[in-house]
Amino acid sequence: MPALFAYVEAGGNVIAQYNTLAGLSANWLAPFHLRISRDRVTDERAPVTFLAPDHPALITPNRITQADFEGWVQERGLYFPDQWDDRFTAILASGDPGETLLRGGLLVARHGKGYFVYTGLAWFRQLPEGVPGAYRMFANLVSLGK
Repeated sequence: MPALFAYVEAGGNVIAQYNTLAGLSANWLAPFHLRISRDRVTDERAPVTFLAPDHPALITPNRITQADFEGWVQERGLYFPDQWDDRFTAILASGDPGETLLRGGLLVARHGKGYFVYTGLAWFRQLPEGVPGAYRMFANLVSLGK
């Protein structure tokens, strides 16, 4: 992990996909405080709220809209953090019907010249299924700062 954090500081982007709690020690996964919970959004049609609509993760190279969340399969995401350092920006919020909106599904932090992204969104389901909006948003994450 120190090598990955140095890579980010030098201008790279690291995207960490969801992790379970098993075997993780505090502050192992991110360069800043990040506490992973068991929070998840199981309804793949759960509404999504844009918390930082002008953040580069949502506007470049693709302008992300509600349409990009259509056609998702099985779930929105899992193992969302429930606490994080102020250097992270919460990009989205979502929640199962009747439950509290969860803000930890996509967190982005500037670290040196690059970006560290933690995402609990279910890319491992959306990308193999060819969900267009998932590809558009993932391209934005890879392109942060470029």
